[in-house]
Amino acid sequence: MAEKIRGHRITAVEAGSAADELGVEPGDRLIAIGGNEIEDIFDYRYYCEDSYLEVLLEKADGEEWLLEIDKEPEEDLGLTFENGLMDEYRSCRNKCIFCFIDQMPPGMRETLYFKDDDSRLSFLQGNYITLTNMSEKDLERVIRFHLAPINISVHATDPELRCRMLHNRFAGNVMERMRRLYEAGIEMNGQIVLCPGINDGEQLDRTIADLAGFLPYMRSLSVVPVGITKYREGLYPLRTFTADEAAAVVDQIEGWQRKIYAEHGLHFVQASDEFYILAGRPMPEEERYDGYLQLENGVGMVRLLLTETQEALAGMEGDGREYELSLATGELAAGYLEEILSQIHRKFPGIKAHLYPIRNDFFGTTITVAGLVTGGDLIRQLAGRTLGSRLLIPSVMLRSGESVFLDDVTVEEVEKALQVPVDIVKSSGHDLIESIVEAGQNAAVRGRAEDYRPYEI
Repeated sequence: MAEKIRGHRITAVEAGSAADELGVEPGDRLIAIGGNEIEDIFDYRYYCEDSYLEVLLEKADGEEWLLEIDKEPEEDLGLTFENGLMDEYRSCRNKCIFCFIDQMPPGMRETLYFKDDDSRLSFLQGNYITLTNMSEKDLERVIRFHLAPINISVHATDPELRCRMLHNRFAGNVMERMRRLYEAGIEMNGQIVLCPGINDGEQLDRTIADLAGFLPYMRSLSVVPVGITKYREGLYPLRTFTADEAAAVVDQIEGWQRKIYAEHGLHFVQASDEFYILAGRPMPEEERYDGYLQLENGVGMVRLLLTETQEALAGMEGDGREYELSLATGELAAGYLEEILSQIHRKFPGIKAHLYPIRNDFFGTTITVAGLVTGGDLIRQLAGRTLGSRLLIPSVMLRSGESVFLDDVTVEEVEKALQVPVDIVKSSGHDLIESIVEAGQNAAVRGRAEDYRPYEI
C-alpha cells in the first residue's frame, strides 16, 4: 500500500492575507495548526478560529516552517487546498428507493453518477445527508467543533420505514443521532422526499411531529415530491402525486404550520413550490417562509421571484424602448414567468418577449423543473421558433460554475445551433427584470460562469 502523503497541498494563497504576508506559497503543504495534525476541513476550520496560531508548513524543498500568526478570530488564513474537503469524498452507502441518480440515463459524465453523503459537505455547501455515513468519531467532532447547520435528509422517523426507504438496515437510528445533535445545541434543517403511499399520510404526521420536538435547533423542514424520470426499469415501483393528492399534502402541512406557529412563532414545515403548483393553489405569502431557509429545495422560489420582480419593476420608469427577445424555462414555473412578462409589458409596451416552456424529453415529461432542462432539448424545441435578438435562460440550467448543461452541451453550442446570443440570468428577480429590460441595449447581461448560484440542484 502506498504511503499517505503528509499534510495538505496548498494550491493558492489570497493576496494580502496573513499567509501571504508570511511567505506561504502554492505548492507548500499544511501539516499542523497548534500542534494538531489536520485531518480534513473540519479540523482546519476549527483550529483556525483562534486569534493566535502556530502553523507548521512543509515547503516544496522539504524544509519545515513554523509560522506564528496573530489575527482576528473570524479572519481566514487565505489558503486554498488541492481538495476542498482536504480528504477523500465519501459516497453514499444507501440504496434509496427514490434516488434520482439511480434514474439517470447511461452515458453521462462520471461525476453525475457520484452519490455523496458526506457530513462535511453539509457544513460547507449545504448538502443534505442521511447521517448513515457518519462514524461515531464524525458525530463527536460535529458536536465538539459545534459545526452548524447540519442539513439532514430524514424522509421518515419510523425506524422500520426509514430502513426500507433507504434500503439500509442501519438507517433506523436517525432520531437517536438527531437527539444528540439537539442536546448539543447544533442547528439542523430537515428534508422529506415524499412518496405516494409510502411516507405520506399518517407517516408524514409522525415525522413532522417527531422533528418538531427538536425545535428550536431544528430550524426548518421541507417536504418535496419524489422526482420520477423515464429511466426506472428494475427500480422500486413509484409514481408521482395527483393534483388531489398534492392538495391533501398542502392542507396537511398548512395544518401543522398553524399548530407550530401558535406554539413556537414560526411555521417550521413547508411544502415545496411544486406541491402548490400541482395542486393549483396560490403560493403562500412571504412571511410564511420564515426567511427562505429551504430555497435550494424549491421552497419559496416562486414567491421570492415574484416579490423581487415586483420590487425591481416598481423602481423603474417605463419608456418606449422596442425590441424582441425570448426566454426558455422548465414547464413548472412557466405560468409565473408569463405573469411577470405581462407586468413588464404594461410598463414597457415595446418589449416583445416570447416565453418557451421546454418539455423534458431527456429525463421524461414528469420532470418539469428548469434545473433539469438539457441543451439538447433546448436546441430541438427552439429550432425554427421566433427568438428575437437574444435568448435568456436561467442559470439553474447550467452546471454550477460552468457554461455546460447536464447533457454536456455548451452554451456556445446552443448559440451556434439557434443562431442567437444566449444570456444567462442569475437567480434573483432583480437579475431577471434587468436582463429583460436591458436586453435591447446590447448590454452584456451574461455574468461570469463562476458567479452563478443556482437555487435548484
